[in-house]
Amino acid sequence: MSDTHAESVAYVRDTMLPESPPPAAETGVTKWMKKNLFATIPNSVLTLAAILVIYFLLAATLPWILNGIWNATSIRECREILDGATGGCFAVLSDRWNQLLFGFKYPSTEYWRPALAFLLLFVAAAPVMFFKYLPRQMLLFTGVYPFLAFWLIWGGSIVPPLLLLLGFVAAYVAFKALEKRGFGVAVLGGLGVLVVAIILAGSIGKIEVLRLEQVQSRDMGGFLLNMILGTVCVSLSIPIGIALALGRQSDMPIIKWICVVFIEFIRGVPLITLLFVANVVLAYFLPPGTTFDLIVRVIIMITAFASAYIAEVIRGGLAALPRGQYEAADSLGLDYAQAMRLIILPQALKISIPGIVNVAVGLFKDTTLVSVISMFDLVGMIRGPILASTDWNGVYWELFGFAALLFFVVCYGVSQYSQWLERELNTDHR
Repeated sequence: MSDTHAESVAYVRDTMLPESPPPAAETGVTKWMKKNLFATIPNSVLTLAAILVIYFLLAATLPWILNGIWNATSIRECREILDGATGGCFAVLSDRWNQLLFGFKYPSTEYWRPALAFLLLFVAAAPVMFFKYLPRQMLLFTGVYPFLAFWLIWGGSIVPPLLLLLGFVAAYVAFKALEKRGFGVAVLGGLGVLVVAIILAGSIGKIEVLRLEQVQSRDMGGFLLNMILGTVCVSLSIPIGIALALGRQSDMPIIKWICVVFIEFIRGVPLITLLFVANVVLAYFLPPGTTFDLIVRVIIMITAFASAYIAEVIRGGLAALPRGQYEAADSLGLDYAQAMRLIILPQALKISIPGIVNVAVGLFKDTTLVSVISMFDLVGMIRGPILASTDWNGVYWELFGFAALLFFVVCYGVSQYSQWLERELNTDHR
């Protein structure tokens, strides 16, 4: 009976079977290729076609790159070394790298100054770009950096930039002191203090303290000029664009129509036209004998151009917010400035990140248009002094490929940062 009873009881395993390895087609590279490259017949055809295109491109370009000549004094010497073989004449980059980066008039003994300013740019931008991971005290250097960079790049005495810095600090203190009397009064008070500081900087700016060799704006060139225009214009156009977007939605008719006319006029005019205005026409509106720096004129026009587009991007972000956000700010008893600073703008700017980055990337690439008004930026240096010389006349792919690489690195870095920032701020469904 015990045997019969034992046979009727189900067998229960008290140990786990060892895990079996997954099939080869469901793991590793094979699974990835099956999922992403050969999931369907159309995908497989497109993958094979793309592989063929990549093969032909590499077959044509790799020998040209790998057989390239880096040590030569002219294109004729490059061709003699190649002796009919396929290869690029990259010696032009070795010979003219300083002109491509700094222009042909910037003093060679002072290259360390713009290079140092470029490195410090990352230090100044880091607390703004990675605000969650760096101490807020680093923002003090961010505020000082524009004046330090101006002194490093243009040179001269440190007194004028220092006075301007103190002027901005005093203007901010005046703004906060007058804020209780009204936003408009605070703005006028801050601007008044800033104007006084600018006048003082111009009047006593000749005091010789920590003087560097002065470099004129007409001596700026190369990729340095593109970086100056791109960085300054993007930094200025974002706050101006925010002000224009808020002004366009203002209940005050005069403010609203001024912003509308400015935005629509700037958006309806090509940038190259504004650059010609900055180069030629703007001087006719100044008193006789007045000198107005060309780089400053170009910065004003490019900033105005970008501000109009950023204003529309931010206006779209403001329109995307539900009405309840504005009503929530009113229910908390916040005034207009507090509601915009604490509730409305943070959400609108988060929505507007892709559009702002799109304008910024386009603006940085459009800085090459200054070459049409005889400013020797990176493209202007290539089209002008370098290709005009008999030594390198005929070298095109190497020079323009180098320019494309520099712009791609900067624009791709900005794009990747914007995507990372969107992921960091995407807290809606966490």
